[in-house]
Order: sequence, then C-alpha cells, then structure tokens
Amino acid sequence: MPVMSSIRPARAADGARLLDIWRKAVDATHDFLAPADRSAIDAEVAAFLPQAPAWLATDPDDRAIGFMLIDGTHMDALFIDPDWHGQGVGRRLVEHALSLHPTLTTDVNEQNRRAMAFYEAMNFARTGRSDRDGQGRPYPLIHLRYAP
Repeated sequence: MPVMSSIRPARAADGARLLDIWRKAVDATHDFLAPADRSAIDAEVAAFLPQAPAWLATDPDDRAIGFMLIDGTHMDALFIDPDWHGQGVGRRLVEHALSLHPTLTTDVNEQNRRAMAFYEAMNFARTGRSDRDGQGRPYPLIHLRYAP
C-alpha cells in the first residue's frame, strides 16, 4: 500500500495536478450535481485553483495526492485523489489545519454523506445549515466547527 509522505504548501508547478485531483474527487463523491452545474463549477474552479494557496499531501515522490484550502480559520476545500481515499490523507490534512487553526470551521454539501461522516468522526459539530451553496446553487451546506 502506498504511503503518504508529507504536507507542504503548493507550488506553481502543482497547479495542473490540483485541478486533476479536484475533478477526480468531485466525480467520485458529488454525484448529486446536475451536469450543467458540474460543468459551470469546473470552469470556476479551473480559473482559480491552479494558483490558489493550497496545502498539499504528497506521496513519497512528492506528487500531490490531496489538498486543502484555508482562509483564516475556515477550511474552504478538502479534496483527496480517490485512489487514496480511506488511507488517512484527509485526516492528516485536517490535523495539519487544526495545528494551524484550533478553531477550524468548514462547510460540507449535505448530500455528501461520506464527507459528513468523515468530519463528524474528526470531531466537527454542526453549527448551521444553508439551503444553497456559496454560489447560490440549490445544494445545501452544513456548517461545521471543530469541537474536541
């Protein structure tokens, strides 16, 4: 079984890989998205993600296998290459985020049951709900805060 190697800040050369991870992860976990919304979101993400200040989880060859985006104390994104799901990569990234920001918050799509279970297992508690996502689309969000 492959082993995760490290967590590091993203570099310019990682941009295409971040987008690849995002696309694979969304295709594996966001089957609730309407095709037109999936396409529109892809265009939005492609415009900013390659240059975003991300934290990466890497394999022993320093290839990105997952990433997260943090804005202040809010984790805006956590995406793991599906080939690495269930191997502790997401947990390690969240633990790194918590070492930086012990009062971490995040949002998760209500329809993404696996993500909800993951965050609840990581001791995140529900603090609210929005009927729509951040772009006003009809995908409810559950708001979470780390609650050890």
